[in-house]
Amino acid sequence: MILNSNVSLLALAGSLMLAASPAAAQTQATADDTNAAPQSDSRAASTQDKAAAISGQATDGGDGEIVVTGTRIVRPNIAAAAPITSVTSADIRAQAPLNVEEVLNRLPQVAPDSQQNYQDSDGRQRIKLRSLGFERTLVLIDGKRLGTQNGQDTNIIPVALIERVDVLTGGASSVYGSDAVAGVVNFVMKQNFTGVRIDANYNFYNHVNRSNIVTSTAQASGFSPRLGLVNDGGRADLALTAGTSLFGGAVNVEGFVNYKHADLVPYDARSTSACQLVQSAKDGPLSCSLSTYSTSGFVSPGAGANAGRQFVNDPAGTRTFVPYGTGAGNAANPYDGYSYQRKDDRVNAGGFVTIRLADEAEIYGSALWFRDKSINRYPTRVFAAANYGSDPFLVNCNNPFLSTSQAGILCGAAAGTATRVPVDIRYRFNAPFMTDTYTNTGIRATGGVRGKVGDAWTYDIGGVFARNQQIWDSSRLPSFDRVNNSLNVVSVSGTPTCVSGGACVPFDAFSAGNANLALVDYLYGGLDPARQKTVGLLYNVQANMTGDLGKYGITSPLATDGLAFALGTEFRKDRQFSELTPGFIEDYGGSPSDLSQHVWESNIEVQAPLIQDRPFAHLLQVNGGYRLSKYSSNPNKFTTWKIEGLYAPVADLTLRASFNKAQRAPTVVEAYQASNIGFSRQGGSQNDFCAPTAITNPQTGAVTYGAPIASREVCRATGLSDALYGSTTLLCPNNQCTVRSGGFTADPETAYTQTYGLVVKPRFIKGLVFSVDRYRIKIDDSLGYNDDSYYTDGCLRSNGDPFFCSGIVRAANGTLYAAASGNPTSGFIRAGTTNYYLSIARGWDFQSSYALALGGAGRIDFDFNGSLTTFAGGQDSPVQPKRNCTGYFGNGCGQLLPKWSHGLRATYATSDNVFNASFNWRYVGSLTSANNSGDPAIGGTPDRAQTTFYRIAPASYFDLALTFNIARQFAFRVIANNLLDKAAPILPNSYNISLARSNTIPARYDSLGRQIAIGTTISF
Repeated sequence: MILNSNVSLLALAGSLMLAASPAAAQTQATADDTNAAPQSDSRAASTQDKAAAISGQATDGGDGEIVVTGTRIVRPNIAAAAPITSVTSADIRAQAPLNVEEVLNRLPQVAPDSQQNYQDSDGRQRIKLRSLGFERTLVLIDGKRLGTQNGQDTNIIPVALIERVDVLTGGASSVYGSDAVAGVVNFVMKQNFTGVRIDANYNFYNHVNRSNIVTSTAQASGFSPRLGLVNDGGRADLALTAGTSLFGGAVNVEGFVNYKHADLVPYDARSTSACQLVQSAKDGPLSCSLSTYSTSGFVSPGAGANAGRQFVNDPAGTRTFVPYGTGAGNAANPYDGYSYQRKDDRVNAGGFVTIRLADEAEIYGSALWFRDKSINRYPTRVFAAANYGSDPFLVNCNNPFLSTSQAGILCGAAAGTATRVPVDIRYRFNAPFMTDTYTNTGIRATGGVRGKVGDAWTYDIGGVFARNQQIWDSSRLPSFDRVNNSLNVVSVSGTPTCVSGGACVPFDAFSAGNANLALVDYLYGGLDPARQKTVGLLYNVQANMTGDLGKYGITSPLATDGLAFALGTEFRKDRQFSELTPGFIEDYGGSPSDLSQHVWESNIEVQAPLIQDRPFAHLLQVNGGYRLSKYSSNPNKFTTWKIEGLYAPVADLTLRASFNKAQRAPTVVEAYQASNIGFSRQGGSQNDFCAPTAITNPQTGAVTYGAPIASREVCRATGLSDALYGSTTLLCPNNQCTVRSGGFTADPETAYTQTYGLVVKPRFIKGLVFSVDRYRIKIDDSLGYNDDSYYTDGCLRSNGDPFFCSGIVRAANGTLYAAASGNPTSGFIRAGTTNYYLSIARGWDFQSSYALALGGAGRIDFDFNGSLTTFAGGQDSPVQPKRNCTGYFGNGCGQLLPKWSHGLRATYATSDNVFNASFNWRYVGSLTSANNSGDPAIGGTPDRAQTTFYRIAPASYFDLALTFNIARQFAFRVIANNLLDKAAPILPNSYNISLARSNTIPARYDSLGRQIAIGTTISF
């Protein structure tokens, strides 16, 4: 839905008028998370939850259940020793998000992602804590795994049903198993709901396109940027939730259905992405990416006097050729219709059930289902013949679409005859876009029985089944034969007709603006579909029990609470299989697969209060944990552990520390990539660096040989004898040495994580909670993919270090060109997924909340969350320097983490809570080009330093949310995100930085402008 300007301006003005209107505050209560709680109670609960998360205290998950992310021990006074950041339902409503990733992108601890603003995305949304990737972040729903790491998709989580999101930063593998290296994100869902509630939101972008350096460059290329006010990108979100309690509260059943829709916003809808900005040399001139696939059509003769010259059809329609180049209607903008915001439709549904048989036994279950369909758009084109092979297209010289001058240029003396001449034709039709469609579906079901036995014991036996499926329906190249048939056209009674007859539709490739849909249908018809189906499955069974031995008197003599522990055992199986159609294999390659691995685990946790409520020792407590794991993909067993401590000399001040050994086992895909053996040829121009260097005489073509690239010492380190150094027998055929990927066992990577900090709750400033925590994460034996150049370049640069040179595996005769047949064990360069060296993340987290009572005038709640990143990167080998990418972009610094970022929200509520206003300040620190870092480890050498586009200034975004609580059952919200319509920073060559061609970093910045949202919650 695209709204007109008047409606948008009225909405914006209305939000400001409502903020100033005293008449709106007339009623006493509202509907919020439940139909029984007034808004004031909900806001207070939200503030309490935020303060509890900061201080690490237990929070009540409903019906007295104690929910603490990061431990399985259940007791009412539990305190977390690791920092936890919570996003409450009130925070979420104030943002009017459509997706879970939008909620978490605002957290400084999260490396932002933007799958709906990313043309090449497959639509799946995953979470990346710190700078360590989604594979190292464990995602839970109510304490149980979301799904497989390779296939998980947070789209399955309905935003309207989230009670809160807990983000635990730091390793937690000893509690939850593999993957919790960077930390844990736990989505706590609203359950045990009774009544009927409707949540509805609609938002759109209200942005002013202004002239900028992109628009001027685009105009110089013949493009027409869009300027002025635009209202687009409409997004709707409607959720219906219903629940009831039966048999005196013994049974609670809750169900929901949620529909979401997002409109397409193409790149050319924003002046900042009017074309892809290119800077081909350091500090060089700017230009736009241009394409020969224009609506004017590109023609290049393949023979004759004009062979190789490049033309386009005259955009003015004169049926003459003009030289290819810039200018209106000449070259094309290849990315104008790409998706800035992808068109997306999603349906979520599910439910929760609890059956309380007795205190000792409660049966629980839940099911979540979703279907998400989004598209990537591409121009509808006839591709160059080189995309199919070496054969050219052929056009007959008496083709009636050719004018006399065009025939003369293509055919010379053969013009007007039936002779067919080779020609390179590329054409973009004035026709609807082709699409790649991604349909993601998933189901996640949990079930089990839990209960409390006496005062001391609890148990939970249950499991998770999750299935994620992705179907990728890809556009295909049009048929080569049909293109050739449609170019072989003669005049029959004045009507252009294909010589081949049948269903063939003639192709007028020699005039501009062809919009013949029948021709498009013919060229693209008859093709096998290109479809890839990938399915990920998780089977997870757990049995956990906890005991409070203090009930039996097992207590420190200086403490009031006793020793508590948790025991658990777990079985988990991951499976992923894929199916490919012949059409997909023909265009994209690949083959079907069926991969799986499983793990058996057991764990123990202990919590031991040593001193409580004593002088200078309000609390002294130690916690510990240990887990043993055995994976089917590895012959060894692995262990993880944690040691934590809490010390509060007084109730106002708590010191906390947590030390973890966390591990991430290879995902099922990584394990396969490491073990499966595949052979290929090293591409094109690089030979064995110990072979002589070929030198070609440009005049005669004669080849002579010079000294090898590598020194004798380096070659000796690869296992080459001195006698073969510089021998021509080492020359790889066609300069292509053999590369072997796989054939290795990838071990789990091991992270040693530390967090330590303090929490302050001063009694003399009621309502204030503040914390600061230091985190240090070091990952040994980091898992990742390295190509053959990792080993060859590393061996050269390190002057023969075995860490790299061991990846060059020579045959007995010293060569590196073994044939793939027979599965040779030598004569290749190694590549593939394996363990390499270090990944590192370090920094500081700051959190605070403050509730300021204003007497009869209401209250103001302040929430602050900031993060100072001091190190984000790693070390590729023992002989290479550490790479610290904090605050830098480019040269492989891909997570784009500023040194400092924060969010500060202030919420005012009237004493009767009829009205509240929430103002949020989001700050993103500056980013600098790695070329200007002064650090050679990330390319910051003096010769690479830039004077243009080397810094992205700090950005501040301001959001305003106004809520009106009209009667007990109705709440109305008006929200403006990026209230001041701040434009995104402009960066040429952005695809190399952010995988986006929109001249910015859309995951990090509000790149589409101001967003206006209207929402309501109605309860019955």
